[in-house]
Amino acid sequence: MKIFIDGDACPVKSEIMKAAEAYGIEAVLVYSTSHHGNINEFSNAQKIMVDNESQAADMVIINKVTHNDIVVTGDFGLASLVLAKKACAISFNGKIYDNENIDKLLFERYLSAEIRRSGGKVKGSAKRTAEDNTKFHNALNSLILKKMKDI
Repeated sequence: MKIFIDGDACPVKSEIMKAAEAYGIEAVLVYSTSHHGNINEFSNAQKIMVDNESQAADMVIINKVTHNDIVVTGDFGLASLVLAKKACAISFNGKIYDNENIDKLLFERYLSAEIRRSGGKVKGSAKRTAEDNTKFHNALNSLILKKMKDI
């Protein structure tokens, strides 16, 4: 089992690294060249730097992930591909993506894009809190324990 991190916009890298270390799981941080400056503190992770091209990190993750892995991402499209490979995906807020909720999330993303394209505004996410980090930490630990039991 590995934990893949869609690293460019990930606000919970430290929490992931702590969990990976606690459970003896390899963490793989995938990030673009434009975000290389903020990853040096994660010495216990395998690091994969990709070009600063749209979807480059997603392509590396989806090509490397297997059914035993966990992917941490805020990208619903990547999460849907991860689920198709029978792996697990979790959001930065601790929401576990699954076959029951991914279609709804993808449709909501589509509707938001349509509203923005037509000149409308869509409410952004709330400012991140310590409680959000705790919620993520708890959800990730639960997911890891579930995956370890299934292996």
